Amino acid sequence: MYFYELSILGLNLKPLTYSSKTKLDDFSLVLVSVSNKPRKAIVLNEAKKPEFKTIEILETLDEKFSETQITLANFISYYYICQPSIAFDIFTPYKFRNFIEAKFDKTPNLSSKQKEAFEFAKSHKTSLIFGDTGSGKSEIYISLIVETLNLGKQALFLMPEISLTPQMEKRLKDYFGDSVGVWHSKISPKKKSELLENFQNGKIKLIAGARSALFLPFTNLGLIVVDEEHDDSYKSNQKPRYNARDLAIFLASKFDIKVVLGSATPSLTTIEKQPTFRLKGTFFESKKEIIYDENETFISPLIIKELKECMNEGKQAIIFLPTRANFKFFLCTKCHSIVKCPFCSVGMSFHKNKNALSCHYCGYSSYFKTPCAVCGGEVMEPKRMGTSEVAAKISEVFSDKVVAKFDRDEITTQRKLVATLKEFNDAKIDILVGTQMLSKGHDYHNVSLAIIMGIDNSLGYADYKAREKTLALAMQLSGRTGRSGKGKVIIQTLQKEFFNEFMGNYDEFIKDELFLREPLYPPFTRLLRVLISHKNEKNAVSLMHSCLDKLKTAKNIEIIGYGKANIEYIASKFRYEILIRSTSHNALILAGKMCDMPNVEVDMDAVSFS
Repeated sequence: MYFYELSILGLNLKPLTYSSKTKLDDFSLVLVSVSNKPRKAIVLNEAKKPEFKTIEILETLDEKFSETQITLANFISYYYICQPSIAFDIFTPYKFRNFIEAKFDKTPNLSSKQKEAFEFAKSHKTSLIFGDTGSGKSEIYISLIVETLNLGKQALFLMPEISLTPQMEKRLKDYFGDSVGVWHSKISPKKKSELLENFQNGKIKLIAGARSALFLPFTNLGLIVVDEEHDDSYKSNQKPRYNARDLAIFLASKFDIKVVLGSATPSLTTIEKQPTFRLKGTFFESKKEIIYDENETFISPLIIKELKECMNEGKQAIIFLPTRANFKFFLCTKCHSIVKCPFCSVGMSFHKNKNALSCHYCGYSSYFKTPCAVCGGEVMEPKRMGTSEVAAKISEVFSDKVVAKFDRDEITTQRKLVATLKEFNDAKIDILVGTQMLSKGHDYHNVSLAIIMGIDNSLGYADYKAREKTLALAMQLSGRTGRSGKGKVIIQTLQKEFFNEFMGNYDEFIKDELFLREPLYPPFTRLLRVLISHKNEKNAVSLMHSCLDKLKTAKNIEIIGYGKANIEYIASKFRYEILIRSTSHNALILAGKMCDMPNVEVDMDAVSFS
């Protein structure tokens, strides 16, 4: 009889010992019984015969993890401080593999500057193309992918989920036909199964996908492109709390894989650490005027005036808001209490079409009703409009125009996304009102006006990256207008000086922001966030102090602060946090392992502080 330490996939448990009549290889996949239920598990290593009675492994599966998957999963477990069972669970193993040769002759025509960028990327294991919106980064990516596939290797094109647009899919299929597969959360299980079969039998050689595509069963990966590398959606907000961009860079350091990062507004961490090619200018003639609206009225006279001018010229407009729903929150005019979620310490958003208040953190929903639960006041006043309310108000003024919403409440399926974008591009929609989805990868050729509302809220977040994130968003939205001539951008802000200085001048912003961050914040240090959550507040506080006592013995770290999290209460749990800083990732990993216990989550290289 042989004995093995196994990790039970998907269960946050330490390795368990099982027995087998046959000898097994490390990292084999097997089926075992856990609480009388069959579960997949991975063999970590052979173990000595234990003193206790063991359960026998049920069967050995024909699925396998590739060498790159095993290396990456082990790194995730180590660096992001989680059990192997959690790290391996996000990967898709392969059942069989095949290779069908194919040659791709169609390539984009590159300008001399694009050719320079292409050669630069080829000459580095990892590189950044810092290219303005419309500078032709996509053509460089496609040229690199063609070369990789013609060498008989696979390629991965990573994008933020909301950048996986129908336009991008069509563009890739124009070059690669049926050899490209698109992978994201809106794809049905049936389509995912078909894609995996075609990927494993060699018909699909290029995967374009969101961050989870990194965990597909590549067996001969030669290139990873990470577009919009600055985007925080590459960072997982649940265990394992990995960053797909950083994992791609890690793979390049371990295997014969090239990584090309791209952005018009690169993260300061990337630009400080990676070889960079600066690609300036655009391929389309565009004259852009930026107008600042300092009127505190949400839909101001200036916004109405510019919209009328835009509509009279037969053009289209986009309106950005930082939040969906109708109103961000309701306030009692008598006691000034906010209508809060009973299970979280956040205001509930109002959705007019359902006449309901919803919590965007735990999912709780209830019908909107007065009086005020605190004082009995009869008047509840809305604060901060959302997409629904703005769309309704704009429709009142422009009753002869078609106004549509473009947010996660409205665009719930891939079919709806395709239909809405087609209607907008066919000029059947005049004004599109949406959230961050508006800023990503859509080509709006007839848009001459972009209106950015409520952006000061993101500048005020308790986040060291607040300026970087806000400017990147404003510049991306600005890039959606004036693609075929003149364009206007209205920024509703009381922070005119900040935008006036850095809009369209991200190079200067980088210098300014690096000066402000040195030596306290990334990229000069690393941050680790310890998040404690418990249904009993006393237990949460006790856990926090237990972690603090352990951390005080750790070397080469600095405890920046601790206490209640910005959002103190989510899903009936009290939340406390500890923020740690160090120049050594090894010191942070050791510190994180000290706090690895039930009801405590460790977030390495944290980007969210809510």
